[in-house]
Amino acid sequence: QVQLVESGGGLVQAGGSLRLSCVGSGLTFRTHGMGWFRQAPGKEREFVAGISWTGRSTFYADFVKGRFTISRANAESTLYLQMISLKPEDTAKYYCAASRPFATVDNRAPSDYIYWGQGTQVTVSS
Repeated sequence: QVQLVESGGGLVQAGGSLRLSCVGSGLTFRTHGMGWFRQAPGKEREFVAGISWTGRSTFYADFVKGRFTISRANAESTLYLQMISLKPEDTAKYYCAASRPFATVDNRAPSDYIYWGQGTQVTVSS
């Protein structure tokens, strides 16, 4: 049974930082591209950042470039999202997701991902 478990969310003031983690189990983590998505109340789930299964390629939504950094530690089956300069509009539930094994890079659609975590809430106060 595949599980992706996110952690690290919380309440932070605007301009603050958080680091999200996602631990995978039940899958060969190192063979899956990974991504972070977010969903705010009343809005559709949107792509935030992605990383190839090799870890060599990363890609970001325009609205987080320069503020968020995605990384992975395959030995620990863990995905990270370092977030700095947080804004109130970053408030959302953040989800990690795994793509198909050895998938091509730059997967930005939710349909490109086959496994999802339950999410962790990030709230940024103004």
